[in-house]
Amino acid sequence: MLATSELTTHLEGQLDNYLADLRQLAAIDSGPNNREGANTVNDWLQARLEACGFDVVRHPYPDIGDGLVATRHGTGRKRILLMGHTDTVYPDGTGVSRPLTTDGDKILGPGTCDMKAGLLASLYALESLHRTGFTAFERITYLCVADEELAERATIPLISETVRGHDAALNLEAARENGDIVTARKGSMVVYITAHGRSAHSGVEPEKGRNAIMALVEKLPQVEALAAPDDGVTINIGVINGGRLPNIVPAQAQATLDVRAFNQHELDAIAERIQTIFAAPDGRGVSFSTQIDVVSPAMPYTEGTVHLEALAQQSAQELGFEVKGAATGGAADAAFAAVEGVPVLDGLGPVGGSDHSPDEYILKSSIIPRTALLTRLITRICGDEHE
Repeated sequence: MLATSELTTHLEGQLDNYLADLRQLAAIDSGPNNREGANTVNDWLQARLEACGFDVVRHPYPDIGDGLVATRHGTGRKRILLMGHTDTVYPDGTGVSRPLTTDGDKILGPGTCDMKAGLLASLYALESLHRTGFTAFERITYLCVADEELAERATIPLISETVRGHDAALNLEAARENGDIVTARKGSMVVYITAHGRSAHSGVEPEKGRNAIMALVEKLPQVEALAAPDDGVTINIGVINGGRLPNIVPAQAQATLDVRAFNQHELDAIAERIQTIFAAPDGRGVSFSTQIDVVSPAMPYTEGTVHLEALAQQSAQELGFEVKGAATGGAADAAFAAVEGVPVLDGLGPVGGSDHSPDEYILKSSIIPRTALLTRLITRICGDEHE
């Protein structure tokens, strides 16, 4: 295994190659449902992984890019999963219209932070380990899916199946803007509420109508009151719509809510209370229906995560810097590893921010330290303390 100084020196010598690779990946449009673009990224990843001794299996889907599962067996006992996604949120043409640019230490471009820089960092970490002949693992698995940014997911069964049996899962999303890694994530659900009233002429016989909009907005404060921000429970009434014309009593209205909490029990309790609020018609005779979709389960701060966090901190100290763990309200596929009982650590890509915006970036100065951190963390998980 390379000594710390040799590892850093080696990665510094690869920085120009990394930046060239990032420029190439950012130029590939792999936005929502862009199957061809996501598979172009998959083809690129597959070639690099196979060069490192991985066996690659592709799982095709009709409307999104393939799920990519790459596996390499070693001589040790630990089984480590690296997780990522090839899809971004940007429409076709963004890669050409907004190519990679630099602004001081910032490298800006579509998908740089979320999360092509993280995919690259993991590849360079694996290539560094392969170069030194490191095999002190039973299995390293590299999993990429192409629907992480979509509300309706096809790959969750693949994620769950692939995660099982691993000793640790490392998610390659970017580190927080302040450099923190992620040790806990909120679970999230989307609640759809529909009010069913009765239309009528608003001028001639409004008394025959049942105003769905008014019935809905009068109940929504009860929902908002369920939030407990100090405990991490948030409720956002994000969308309201209803009615057709101002001279018609609206027969229908809808609200869409985003609900998040660090504890699945809290999410379940809120879902039950929302259903209770809308279980009976209001005084006007307006009835309600609710639909609740779980977007992502919670990723709790477990004993296994505490151990991984300590290993990451030891690795960082060895490399001359410090990292802290943090909880975040954003959802990620790392949560599905936690559901399977696998210890998980997230935010192991380069430092970045402004996801999903024209200002999305990573810090150039973070690429080498964070890639070295990931490399060292893998060896520590495997129990290899030798230089």
